[in-house]
Formats: sequence, C-alpha cells, structure tokens
Amino acid sequence: MGNNWSDMKVMVGRNMRHAFRSVDTIITTIAMPLMIMLMFVYVFGGSIDTGSEDYINYVVPGIMFLCIALGTTYTAVRLNNDVTKGIIDRFHSMPIAKSSILTGHVVTSVVFNLISTLFIVLVAFLIGFRPEAGFVGWLGVILILLLFTLAMTWISVISGLLAKSIEGAGTFSYFVLMLLFVSSAFTPTASMNNVVRAFAENQPMTPIIESVRSLLVGDVNMTDVWTAIAWCAGIFIIAWVAAIQIYKRRS
Repeated sequence: MGNNWSDMKVMVGRNMRHAFRSVDTIITTIAMPLMIMLMFVYVFGGSIDTGSEDYINYVVPGIMFLCIALGTTYTAVRLNNDVTKGIIDRFHSMPIAKSSILTGHVVTSVVFNLISTLFIVLVAFLIGFRPEAGFVGWLGVILILLLFTLAMTWISVISGLLAKSIEGAGTFSYFVLMLLFVSSAFTPTASMNNVVRAFAENQPMTPIIESVRSLLVGDVNMTDVWTAIAWCAGIFIIAWVAAIQIYKRRS
C-alpha cells in the first residue's frame, strides 16, 4: 500500500508538471471559459431574461461545468499520448504499481480542474458574482462538482485508452459540450422552442447545472440536487468499471 501511494504521488507530480507547462492546456481550460463568461455577461447577458436573478449569478454555474468539461479533455489527450508513444509500456516494465498510472492521471485531473474552476469563480466575484449560499450550500456545490469531475475524468480515461490518436482522444468532449450548450447553462429553457426545450430539460446537464445554481442562490431544489448526484454517481461508476476493464485488457 505504501508503494502504491508513493508511486501515485510520483505520477501525479509528473502529470501536473505537464499540465501547467502546457500553454495550450491553460488557454483551453482556463482562458476559454473565462472569455466565454465575459462574452455572455457583457455581450449577451442584457438580452437574456433570467427574471429577478442577475445574469452573472445565473451563468456562473454553467461556466464551472464548461471549465471542467474542457479540462478533462486534456486528461484523455495526455493518457493517449502515453499509450500511443509506448510510455505506459515502459512504466509496466518498471517495478511500480500498475494502478498508479491511471490513478495519477485521475488525481491530476481532479486537482487541475478544481484549481481552474476556483480561478473562474474568483474572476466571477470580481465582475459581480454574488452567491447567497451558506457553508452547507457550498459543500453541496463542491460535492457535485467533484462527482462531475470524476465522472468526466473516467470517461476521458476510456477515450484516452481506446483512441488511435491524440486528435481522436478528445472527441468525446464534443458530445458533452453539445449537452452543455443545449441546456439551462446559458439561457432558461423556457425561452427555447418546444422540441429543443424537451431535450434540454430531459438530459443530464440541466438538472446538474440547476442543482448547483439553486445551491448557490440559496433557494435549494432538492429534486435537482438528488437527480444531479444520481446522474454524476451513475456515470462515474459505469465509466470507472469500464475504464478498469479496458486498462486490464491493454495491460
């Protein structure tokens, strides 16, 4: 157990260095969500009716999940780079725990995405974001964000292991981004036409986003919270089991 822990720390350190030294990663996972947030707040926000709620408070939850979705894409890219270049095979020839290789990528993804999401939230505070959540509300937000990050990370692990190229490793993110944009992330579903609205309200991203939004504004909708936890936990478990089986076959 001690060796597994020390091996995982080495892998996390390696992956974190790669993540923070990659300008492309930082631009895509931090700068892009930040620019999208500023664009929606200052360009589109005035034309989107969110009732009595300030648009900045409305849109920040969606930006959080956008940041995580983009961040986990690079987990797939980094893992696929290790697979296609034979680096994982080299690790397997060394006296290290095989589990530490995947765990290192997963822990790196969680830490990096929490840091990037925190940065987005801090900038949001500077431009007027004013949540009303108390201590328990913030704990609920962190729990859902963590579960979502784990779910997306293990999906990215599957993609990284199966893809034939680095370019193909991140393609799963297109589907996640489509779900994000066709949800209540940036505009209320009531403003959509009937067909799009039906899809938006019955796909996983809307209740996940609405759960965090309700926790942040202090008007908690427990139905959305439990639905969000169920979606995130279910996706996480299925993706984790599938990723482990794929990894074992490749090993």
